[in-house]
Amino acid sequence: MNKNNQHIHKSNQILSSSKNLGLVWNSIYFIGIGGIGMSAIARYFISIGKTVAGYDKTPSKITEELQKLGVSIHFEDFIKNIPISCLNKEKTLVVYTPAIPENNVEYNYFLDHNFTVLKRADVLGAITKNTFCLAVAGTHGKTTTSAILGHIMLVENATSFLGGIAENYNSNLILGADQVSVVEADEFDRSFLKLSPDIACVTSMDADHLDIYKNSAALNSSFTEFANKVTHTLVVAKGVPLNGLTYAMEETADYVAQNLRIENGTYIFDVKTPTNSIKDIVFNLPGKHNVMNALAALAMADVYGVDLKIIKERLQSFKGVKRRFSYKIKTNNFVLIDDYAHHPTEINAVENSVREMYPNKKVLVVFQPHLFSRTKDFMEDFAQALTKFDSVLLLDIYPARELPIPGINATLLLDKIENKQKKLTKKENLIKDIKNSGLSVVVMLGAGDIGVLVNKVSESFLNTNINAV
Repeated sequence: MNKNNQHIHKSNQILSSSKNLGLVWNSIYFIGIGGIGMSAIARYFISIGKTVAGYDKTPSKITEELQKLGVSIHFEDFIKNIPISCLNKEKTLVVYTPAIPENNVEYNYFLDHNFTVLKRADVLGAITKNTFCLAVAGTHGKTTTSAILGHIMLVENATSFLGGIAENYNSNLILGADQVSVVEADEFDRSFLKLSPDIACVTSMDADHLDIYKNSAALNSSFTEFANKVTHTLVVAKGVPLNGLTYAMEETADYVAQNLRIENGTYIFDVKTPTNSIKDIVFNLPGKHNVMNALAALAMADVYGVDLKIIKERLQSFKGVKRRFSYKIKTNNFVLIDDYAHHPTEINAVENSVREMYPNKKVLVVFQPHLFSRTKDFMEDFAQALTKFDSVLLLDIYPARELPIPGINATLLLDKIENKQKKLTKKENLIKDIKNSGLSVVVMLGAGDIGVLVNKVSESFLNTNINAV
């Protein structure tokens, strides 16, 4: 048995015998603490009084916020940087993200010295195992849907672990009590199979993460396995090939959004449930895909037993998720929108939303491809999606956890985009290229460090005369 299998066997024994994960260890050490899912769990352990520390490759807004909460974080992979408080193997739990490389020095140190080393998904599964768990899965929409659901379910004192920063709370953790949980069920690395969902939703099952699954059949099989773990009720978008309560817009389903209209830039719609109906729900997020996300959250909360009038109130007060159609600048003369979209389906959804909100404006998209494998797998679909914009600025591929794939690069993608107004740009030239475009609606998309770049772009435009753009 190799050392990885040894630690998995040991960890499974500990998890199965631990009713409350927080009672076992005094210190929690995170390898990859800046990850959006990792930091939510870190915040949870901080809230119950644990000593939390960790490593990440680069500083970020997330690591900065954690440091303000007293978390010791370093950015060089050296054993000497690990705090002394985290070097007692009997009192320290080590949590790692599967995105770290196997040759990570600290990760291997903890394995070699027989610490309890767990994947993020194992820890989240253990934390929520003894709760009534509402889990949101799907290749698209799960972050926004789980954030909406978490906002609704706070009235039931639920604790929610999110894959994005909810604007209402400026956090990816909505802290309630320990009887009910809301979790974003991530299909990457089959992580969602570690959960014990009571009520669950599947928003979509488009092909993605083919670097992990290899083909759509394997991905679908994993979603089926997840669905079979649901103990109470499964809710699915109509058309998703799983058995459960269905939801849809303006077509036959168990939950239907009807009479959708826009008033003063805000969606208003009615909903029919299997047993009831409610009129004039006000929802402030743009895009029909977000109406679907709200409908999924409504269905799950309704199945749980939250009063529809309360759900309506919570939907109206939901402010959104950072980097999900987030306005960085919004004036009469210039608009800058930031979105996490990194899959062709998501890019199409953003394009539809921006056209709906600005029907008479030309739109510039700045896109940073995420992963060589994803770019390779969806090359044609990316090209088609990006072609729909009026002008395209394309950044180099963000590698994240991957090594380059020969022949797969941003230039190849650029060549396939059927748009005369297109250009390959560099980070250092981006602000100049955006200004030179002359367009007044700019959308910046991607899951890499473009989320940092958008802040620099925003600052530059705010420091100049936007009215002149």
